[in-house]
Amino acid sequence: MKKKVAIIDTLGAHGGSFHFYAFGQCMGLLKSGVNISLYTNNETQDPNIEGLNFFSFYKNIFASKYRFVNGFRWALGSFKSIVHARLKGISIFHFHIFYTNILILFNVVLVRLFAGDVVLTIHDVASFAKKDKSKFISNLIYKLADLLLTHNEYSKSEIQISKPRLSSRIHIIPHGNYIPFISLENNKKKSRKYLDLPNNKKILLFFGMIKEVKGLEVLLKALRKVIDINPDVLLLVAGKPWENDFAIYQEIIDKNNLSDHCILHTRFIENDDVAHYYCASDLVVLPYKKIYQSGVLMMALSYERPALTSDLPPLKEVIHDNQNGFLFKTEDVDSLANNLDRILSNDHLLEQVRVEGAKLIKTKYDWYQIGVITKDAYLTID
Repeated sequence: MKKKVAIIDTLGAHGGSFHFYAFGQCMGLLKSGVNISLYTNNETQDPNIEGLNFFSFYKNIFASKYRFVNGFRWALGSFKSIVHARLKGISIFHFHIFYTNILILFNVVLVRLFAGDVVLTIHDVASFAKKDKSKFISNLIYKLADLLLTHNEYSKSEIQISKPRLSSRIHIIPHGNYIPFISLENNKKKSRKYLDLPNNKKILLFFGMIKEVKGLEVLLKALRKVIDINPDVLLLVAGKPWENDFAIYQEIIDKNNLSDHCILHTRFIENDDVAHYYCASDLVVLPYKKIYQSGVLMMALSYERPALTSDLPPLKEVIHDNQNGFLFKTEDVDSLANNLDRILSNDHLLEQVRVEGAKLIKTKYDWYQIGVITKDAYLTID
């Protein structure tokens, strides 16, 4: 008899591309012989994956300007989803955690009340590792979980430092690729024309939500140094600010006379346009100051673009310098500028690294392989 699992994805397609992660996870688990039901919100369209049971019981949970209304809708969606799954004989409930709060606790407690097992994929361990106002709630959520999944050794060690007693429950499950859900654009001139970008420039791409921890200011300061040697370089910033005032970055642009070298698409990038942004770029730059796992990096490699990242431990678990990507010293403007100058002057190395990155993402981060090790993790639940 196949093991039955309910994946609860409340975020889905809201505000980004997380639904692709959930869909890939479902595909990998289905191929590895697990019976999967996906419960998500009504902003997320049924992917029509063969064998997947798809339900959108979370209705308009982000629609109201009143948090208590959205919270009520969330709780109602959880109740419907969990009761529905239990009536179908599902015993394992797999949640995705980006933070901890009373609603997450509600989900976990409800599963426990219905005698289900709780699996948590912890995407951002910050709220787990730090001492914050929700420490009691966080501790309770993780204590009630049967299994904790995280993406790399760094994240696992962060959890273990805070809660060493949970070590035996923690398994590393990598972030998979985006290959099943994207269409590559291979005509750079076509993509640049679509985005109204010049053909005679080297284009660096900073992609994704603009958060303080993503270090855009580091890249802008490095750009000032780079264009002194490489005046044909442009920086394309694609993504909207998130809890962050773009005026901080605009001040750096103005102060350093970078306006002619920056193209700012500071808005939500529609899924249909994403391929053009990657295709149009020569190098994707991730100057992050702190990260636990980067979907942007996995997406860049999936779109077969070379990436330059800061040398944070989670990124170094994916990128090997000058092999499948490039690394620079975190928050070091000179290191970033020097690496950009070196990379942009060596087209052969850039292409070689691009090819190796594409190989890596297709093999090590294939969803079927990830499905197998996720299934093995499920089997450890008593």
